[in-house]
Amino acid sequence: MSASPAAIRIRARAGIVIAMAAFLGVVAFFWPFLVAPGKFGSNYAPPLIFGVLLVVVLCVVISEIAEGGIDSKALAMLGVLSAVNAALRPLGAGTAGIETVFFLLVLAGRVFGPGFGFTLGCTSLFASALITGGVGPWMPYQMFGCAFVGMLAGFLPKATGRREVALLAVYGSLSGYLFGFLLNLSFWPFSLDPNSSIAYLPGLPFTEQFQRYLAFDLATSLGWDTGRAVTNLVAITLAGPAVLTVFRRAARKARFQAPVRFSGRGAGPDGTPGRTTHHPPHPLSRGTSCAPPCSAAPPSPQRPSASP
Repeated sequence: MSASPAAIRIRARAGIVIAMAAFLGVVAFFWPFLVAPGKFGSNYAPPLIFGVLLVVVLCVVISEIAEGGIDSKALAMLGVLSAVNAALRPLGAGTAGIETVFFLLVLAGRVFGPGFGFTLGCTSLFASALITGGVGPWMPYQMFGCAFVGMLAGFLPKATGRREVALLAVYGSLSGYLFGFLLNLSFWPFSLDPNSSIAYLPGLPFTEQFQRYLAFDLATSLGWDTGRAVTNLVAITLAGPAVLTVFRRAARKARFQAPVRFSGRGAGPDGTPGRTTHHPPHPLSRGTSCAPPCSAAPPSPQRPSASP
């Protein structure tokens, strides 16, 4: 099976911006280990500052990807899948960790490429937040987490058939746990009594602080993340083969980033490449082998025959 063309091409400059955004995203998620609450005058200032910074980074990354790397067909596909994913999210509503948006991100990132997966993660979560009323300081972190779920799916190793479905199902399950692990970091310092043994305590060494967070994540979020992971595993295993077939057929029909070729030697008056126009052969030149400027001679008049 031939690889599908990437719907959104990542150029060298966009790749550098995405790498820098990944580093900044890790810093933003792990802010409790870097900045203590109250250092900027308010306990809630650090997550809000990093949240606003993530929004700016997402805008820069999307603009870099869109600059010459996305065409109208990819934009139409992005709008359709963003609307579908936004409509799927309320079906799960996060009950018992059931999230129905991640399996489509994984499959779309796998078929259409990492750039498309990154952009789809941002747009679909933003649209679903507007529909469900989930706009808040946590939204940039959710958008960034989903963007990397879709992007990393495009970097998975090549596989076909059942191996590909199994690979995507395992990745979708692991991404469910990773998403919850990262999102919990954004509100962990404010969610528990400081006297608790698993609460955030400023000033502790990194190892002891990280052990506290692992205990907090296992105690409060393991069941929720397991529901998300199982949902991704089941959805990709059951619907993955059909959805992958539909996506690859759409990618072949759309021919994303197909080069435009013009034939002809000269250029037009406006500087655009000229086109070669095919002219049908002249009726009198059919069957003749002479080259220009040779032309068919007119028929000679017949002499009247002498009457007996």
